[in-house]
Parts: sequence; structure tokens; C-alpha cells
Amino acid sequence: MSSHPSFFFLFFFLLLTLPHYSSEYLKLPLLPPTPLPSPSQLLAADLRRLSVKSPLTSGAATGSGQYFADLRLGSPPQRLLLVADTGSDLLWVKCSACRRNCSSSISAFLPRHSTSFSPHHCYDSPCQLVPHPPSHKNRLCHNRTKLHTPCRYQYSYADGSTSTGFFSKETITLNTTSSTLLTTLKKLSFGCGFRTSGPSVTGHSFNGAQGVMGLGRGPISFTSQLSNTNTKHTFSYCLLDYTLSPPPTSYLTIGPTPNDAVSQNSFTYTPLLTNPFSPSFYYISIQSVSVDGVRLPISESVFRIDAHGNGGTVVDSGTTLSFLAEPAYGKILAAFRLRVRLPAVESAATLGFDLCVNVSGVARPRLPRLRFRLAGKAVLSPPAGNYFIEPAEGVKCLAVQPVRPGSGFSVIGNLMQQGYLFEFDLDRSRIGFTRHGCAVR
Repeated sequence: MSSHPSFFFLFFFLLLTLPHYSSEYLKLPLLPPTPLPSPSQLLAADLRRLSVKSPLTSGAATGSGQYFADLRLGSPPQRLLLVADTGSDLLWVKCSACRRNCSSSISAFLPRHSTSFSPHHCYDSPCQLVPHPPSHKNRLCHNRTKLHTPCRYQYSYADGSTSTGFFSKETITLNTTSSTLLTTLKKLSFGCGFRTSGPSVTGHSFNGAQGVMGLGRGPISFTSQLSNTNTKHTFSYCLLDYTLSPPPTSYLTIGPTPNDAVSQNSFTYTPLLTNPFSPSFYYISIQSVSVDGVRLPISESVFRIDAHGNGGTVVDSGTTLSFLAEPAYGKILAAFRLRVRLPAVESAATLGFDLCVNVSGVARPRLPRLRFRLAGKAVLSPPAGNYFIEPAEGVKCLAVQPVRPGSGFSVIGNLMQQGYLFEFDLDRSRIGFTRHGCAVR
């Protein structure tokens, strides 16, 4: 996408269609799924999401996100729940063509009921930013006298799922916690999907969402469209454990991180890398891995992006577990097995994991500590609860999975990110994280 000659023109065209507002911030609550998925469902959804070889194109996979943004689309506003996903760009929703006597059970956006809805024309510059159905690629807008020809898009997913419809413009009302900020945005570009098929975007794996809020690095992502000359191209989120009762509220903040939430000095930053084959993803560099303070014999090259765009490490809110490249995963697993002092669970493989331990009757089970040293002297040392999952009562399993060489990239999933405030600073091309400012509220 970044190699397109008109990339910067199209990017600024999108920004100019949005209202300008002050350099404040939007703070949106992120909601947990209902009902909560089981660990086996999470693992299955993650594997579907990552089942395609990298490099991936923008929006090539969604489906296992566990945090939802509350968004109101149209005039008058219609409430929708969208997966908050840093692994894709496009903001799209399920649409219905229903005009009259529509059932209240329809879980989709009704464009005919909105006075502000309009599809992009096929010759609009933003239309060049989305993939088109194969049947329209060669004859898209060949006759410019057809003024009402809409811009059609089609996203295809790793497991064969698709979202197809019109790339459109609409007014969006945000359910923000701030009462001082303008929260109605006009002419925001989004995909109005009249046809969705496949497990990634339907059924239980989609957890009842009506679409995806793409938070990637591309010009059509939600955060890119909201950034302009008065608002920094920065967003942050604090992901909290939604399995607690009652579940705490996680937040997505678009704009600079509020000073009253956390001091900028408390952040540790690591540079963002760019993969020209997959420009939308947030790549970081893992330089070494330690278990209980012992550095493992893993070459830094294991985590590098190769000349074909394969490999690398992505920070992704839409994947739950974490996935690490072999042979790094094998060495980490061996180190954990050597150091864990709890009884192993023989049925680990049937649960979908390589290492499970019995913690019944143990108030505070001692589990090995995992530590990542990143570029820029940053260190990510999460608590054990960020990489152990409890698929059954009294059983904890290592929530990390292997990635075969050449078959994909490593992923720091949302479970590994819990309890941290993550800041994505696109202006300075870096990611920051801190354990401060992410308290239960």
C-alpha cells in the first residue's frame, strides 16, 4: 500500500473530509465479549486468524479479538459493537438492506434508516485504497459518466471468509467518557458489508460483533482517519482481565495519552519497524528472551523480518494468545519444563497446549518468569498471569504457541498485554508501555 504513487495524496484527502477539532483526546470504553469464550475457542480463533503465511495484506485476518468498541453509526445513530483490532485497517460493519418493518433482532447497520449515509463513488480517490471483488477489478468505473456507480470492496480472510459491500461515508457518534470533546464525526470512511461469510466473521468465533474497528497503520484505519494537523497520530489502550467479576473497564484513547493518567516519563519505548510487504502491522524487534533471569541461546535473527517479508514480531490486540517463532518457542518451552516445580498434567495436548500444570490447592503457584528484551533497551517482563491460561479448574497452561519458520510472524497477543498501558505513537514511529495508569476503575 505504501508503494502506491498517490498514497500521500489519498491519505490527506481522507483527513480533509473530517472535521478539525482541538488536540484533546477521545477515550472510549472497551467492552468484554458476552458470553466469555472458552480457552479452546480462543485458541481455535487465534489459529484461524494466523493460518495464512505472512506477509499478510491489510485486514487479512480478524476474528479472535476479545475487546469491543461501542460505536454509533448514522443519523439517527445506530449502536454497534466492533472488534478493536490493531491487526487490520478497515473499519467495516455488517449492513442490511431492510427498509420497512425491520425486525429488532437484526444485528446489522441499516443504511436506509440513516439520512447521512452515502457510498463512495467508484472514481473517488479513497476507493483506490480498498481491495475490490474480482469481477470488478478490471471494469471498475470504466465509464465516468456513470456518476452513481458505488465503490465496491471485498476482503478475503485466511480461512476463506469474506466481507463484501460498499466502501462508504457516514456520521459516527462515539460513546466517549469525556463530555468536553466533540464526539460526532462526519464523512468517516467505512466498509458497509452486505455479504459476510465464513467462521472468521460469523458465528461464535466473532463473539457477536457487528464488524471490526481497524486500528492499523494504513490511511483508512480508524485512528489514521481521526488524526489531523491538530491531533497527534497517537492512540493507547489499557487492557484489563475481563474474566474478573465484575469485569473492570478497559479503555481505548485516541490522541495523546492524558497527562493526568500517567507521566510520559513512566513509558518504556521501543521503535516500530516497517515491513513493506505488510505495512499495516505494528512490528517490533525482540533482541533476546530470558526465563527466570537466564538468557536463552536464541539468535536475534529468529525474530527478524526476512527479504520476503516473512517473520518479525507483531503487537496485536485482535489475537488473544502469543505466538513465537521456532526455535525460540522450543527453547522457552524446554526452560519452563526444567524450572516448573508443579505436577504436569498429562492431558495438556488434548487441551491444545504443550505445557499444563496442576495448581489445585496451591494458593500462589510459583511459575517461571518470562522476559523479552526489545530494541531501544526496552524490557517487557509481564507477570505469569499474562502467559498462563486456566482452561480447567486447578489447571494452568502455557498460553504461548509455536510458529513454524517461514509460515508467519510472531505475535504479542492481548493476553500478554493485559495490565499494561500501551501507547502507539505513529508520529515518532514507536510503541511505549508502562504498568502505571492501568488501574481498575
